[in-house]
Amino acid sequence: MDIIIVGGGKTGTYLASLLAEDGYRIRIIESRKDHVARLRAQFGERDVILGNGADPIMLERAGILHADVVVAATGSDEVNLVVSTLAKMEYSVGRVVARVNNPVNAWMFNEGMGVDVGINQAELLARSVQEGLDLRDVFTILRLGKDGHAVVRVKVRPGSRVVGEALRDVPLPGTTILVAIDRDGDIIVPKGDTRFAAGDKIIAFTDAAGRERLHRAFA
Repeated sequence: MDIIIVGGGKTGTYLASLLAEDGYRIRIIESRKDHVARLRAQFGERDVILGNGADPIMLERAGILHADVVVAATGSDEVNLVVSTLAKMEYSVGRVVARVNNPVNAWMFNEGMGVDVGINQAELLARSVQEGLDLRDVFTILRLGKDGHAVVRVKVRPGSRVVGEALRDVPLPGTTILVAIDRDGDIIVPKGDTRFAAGDKIIAFTDAAGRERLHRAFA
């Protein structure tokens, strides 16, 4: 699957890291030269393009004619909307995902503007805070379906019993899958021998019961 990410800031870089680890073909378009140098060191010269992602020439250079997904992840809502509209209306990309920076603009990120999924970060943050009140260390990032499954984030506290333990030795329910570990900005794909450290931010896919188990295991 070919994925184009427009915007190589923290959000775009994090997303690209996760998707690349999963074997997806990633191309990143970024307009800032210093960011491009960093991104090329991480993802390679060929897969990082210096330019304006709202420019059709740059989108075509990134391979939008064959792209399955386009993600508009810049810090500008205006740019993200232009990218989304071009991707969907001009190039008929199957799935377009856009980042919403200013909640006031959220209403514009709709199918009429070419957006299949608009990620309103303020709304996600508010929902995470609300849903995290009962489980202080487990925050919901994205709910999936109506059966309680969700992508969540849990932080390993300094006094947690899992610090120094290997993943294979931590009892987790079969309904819970650890997707990634954010360790001081470095993304780790967890394996059986991966050991946990204090401060690790763990991204997991789980159900309602798994949330409670994650809380007990990592708090």
